Amino acid sequence: MSMQTSTNWDLDMRTNTVVGSWRGLGCLLVLIWSGASTAEAWTSPEQVFGASTVTVQDAEALHRQGAPFIDVRSERQFRNRHIAGAHHLDLKSGFTKEGLRKLVALDQPLVIYCNGTMCGRSSQACELAVEWGYSKVHYFRGGIAEWRRAGLPVESPD
Repeated sequence: MSMQTSTNWDLDMRTNTVVGSWRGLGCLLVLIWSGASTAEAWTSPEQVFGASTVTVQDAEALHRQGAPFIDVRSERQFRNRHIAGAHHLDLKSGFTKEGLRKLVALDQPLVIYCNGTMCGRSSQACELAVEWGYSKVHYFRGGIAEWRRAGLPVESPD
């Protein structure tokens, strides 16, 4: 098997590897930059299978009815500001089947939220709650951002 060396480096599209040297690296950097500049901003899914997506008006009605609100953001974000009366279960450290069961019965309505449409924590938490057998999961996609824009009550250390 003979190996050929090349002075012109390029991008091997089959393996997504750079073949060659600086010219190939330059092409790769141009590809990365152009893709990043035209990519759309990520947003959370509009729906979660097994959960109902609720508007801020729906969430407010559920809040008035006493449905538990579960904030799945970080501890720091929760301490800074959260929907009045919300329980905190950080998706990355505290959102467990046992933790949720201590707060909410399987057949009880619950509302799960995070920062809004640019945050994926609430959709992930809703998927888990449905998987764990919760039948009345409400996915508040707009989260605390939409809640605050509507002028609804929040709690903060102020």
